[in-house]
Amino acid sequence: MIAAIATRVWARQAMAANGLARRGLSTTSGGLAVEVYNPSGEKRVVVTKMLPGTRWLDILTKKLGARVEVLTDAKYAPTIVPNSAIVDLIGDKCDGVLGQLTEDWSAETFGALKQAGGVVYSNYAVGYNNVNVDDATAANIAVGNTPGVLTETTAEITAALTLAAARRVVEADEFMRAGKYLGWLPDLFVGKLLQRGTLGLIGAGRIGSAYAKMMVEGHYMDLVYFDKFQNQKLEDYMKGYSDFLESQGEKGITCTRVDTVEEVLSASDVVSLHPLLDKTTHHLINKERLSIMKDDAILVNAARGPVVDEVALVAHLQANPNFRCGLDVFEDEPLMKPGLAECPNATIVPHIASASLWTRGGMATLAAQNISAFLQGQPGYDSQDMTPFVDGPFDAMPESCPSIVNMDSIKRN
Repeated sequence: MIAAIATRVWARQAMAANGLARRGLSTTSGGLAVEVYNPSGEKRVVVTKMLPGTRWLDILTKKLGARVEVLTDAKYAPTIVPNSAIVDLIGDKCDGVLGQLTEDWSAETFGALKQAGGVVYSNYAVGYNNVNVDDATAANIAVGNTPGVLTETTAEITAALTLAAARRVVEADEFMRAGKYLGWLPDLFVGKLLQRGTLGLIGAGRIGSAYAKMMVEGHYMDLVYFDKFQNQKLEDYMKGYSDFLESQGEKGITCTRVDTVEEVLSASDVVSLHPLLDKTTHHLINKERLSIMKDDAILVNAARGPVVDEVALVAHLQANPNFRCGLDVFEDEPLMKPGLAECPNATIVPHIASASLWTRGGMATLAAQNISAFLQGQPGYDSQDMTPFVDGPFDAMPESCPSIVNMDSIKRN
């Protein structure tokens, strides 16, 4: 009884926070508490977490005409949904699932979805390292993701972590809240000035480039980057900005692509990580590479946790009190390696890089549209501009799947 009340309370709170304009029907599915929208819908789509906004729900209920069941069970509301619960939620009939990057989507879950008649899964994330695409393809299940709406918001949190680490904002905040501030002191929380320093990027794709523009333009920093591919567009942008500074009587900035990660680490005051996570980038930042960095450098990671050897990072933070880091992601998320939480020179936040309402709502829209369009037999989208899906008129939304990563390998009826 108490659990049921808690579930209803959590569901109401989640809907209010997420801006849902209407309540669904509270019921159970597979022994789990769910909210049901459009109960008479012909197709059945399950969603493993309540999502921000309402556009995604309109796509599934109005454009697709599906019955939508959102998991609201209090047992799993604040945590990762295990495979056993996902399988129970899928049940005997399910056409598609909208799931989370924290879930394990591989042979077990795709097998259950296929057995239930499902043909599409969409990840509520741009990354999909939690998805075994080969297992999905073997089950003839399409896999969607949500690119194109996370660039600026992820770049912003990366910049926020950089500034918070440099100026010791979290330490100072805790100091104030503890009532320890007795008056101004010359040496109280002295941090690092970023102006005219050197910014290092490892990975210069869309997010890395957006972050670099924020930091270089805001702090007149020189840029050093490592990427397998030259980013000529970024280099031209930085050259144009440098020319502008010089035209105003200011010293210009430089932008240099280097051949190794080590060159970035040794030269930079701030190093921000933006690589894809694969076998070549697992523990890209390790004990040896940390030792190359400046004693008072700042390392920022809002990409993927396993890019950093977290045990080595903790040891480096403990041994080098002037070295700082800002982390949005963790190697064994949601857990942290022992000792990290006690490092005052670590600024840590719980994977909130995409947590702006526009971005999280946009991700929900794209994930829902992947499912809706695929189930209606619509083709893949032929542009990287996701604005028509996210901000355009609802009735003028492109009739296509925003992003299906294995579209060419799926046999459609």
